[in-house]
Amino acid sequence: MEGAGVMSDVVLRTERLHLSRGTRPILTGVTLEVARGELVALMGPSGSGKTTILRAVAGLERFDTGTIVVDGVPLASGAPIPAPTLRQLRRKVGMVFQFHCLFEHLSALGNVCLAPVHAHGVAPADAATRGRELLVSFGVEHRANAYPRELSGGEAQRVAIARALAVDPPVLLMDEPTASLDPERREELGELLHRLLRQRRTLVVSTHDEEFARGFATRVVRLRDGVVV
Repeated sequence: MEGAGVMSDVVLRTERLHLSRGTRPILTGVTLEVARGELVALMGPSGSGKTTILRAVAGLERFDTGTIVVDGVPLASGAPIPAPTLRQLRRKVGMVFQFHCLFEHLSALGNVCLAPVHAHGVAPADAATRGRELLVSFGVEHRANAYPRELSGGEAQRVAIARALAVDPPVLLMDEPTASLDPERREELGELLHRLLRQRRTLVVSTHDEEFARGFATRVVRLRDGVVV
């Protein structure tokens, strides 16, 4: 782990995380701590387990043994996550996927408002107010009524980040966020993420982009064969 220092105010912890798909081991004992206000870059060759860690933390993939704790919410291995725990987790973690995964039938604003209204019972008007504030903060308020197919790659990514932050989670996970960005857009993304750090959010990013990681991450964690090296 490059740049590792004394951990305080740990907001995300995994301990001895093991995960296999069939007979193929993906994670083989990942132990990781991330403090509030850090931007940790997970790096390693394809197949090293970077994206799988993010999916496990977000509750999207079961793990075989080990533990995950996200801002006080514990996830147990093996069994499906109980519904009450899953509701808690959704308030703690937002995830931005590599290909954004916006809902094509909803506008940008509709995408941002979806989870607060349908998963957390926020009044539609309140969700829309919060959604517009997020779109303004990310510079895409003028695209609020546009559909995903009408957005550029950079705009779609900003809308996806706004959607992930719609319920104000302390932890944001991002999978290969610079994969389709040119150098100028990559710089803009890095500056945007550092604004989030100043709000004391915690960011965990899987990336192959060495330059981005060295320029913007507060710490680099390297993986190989499913374990932190």
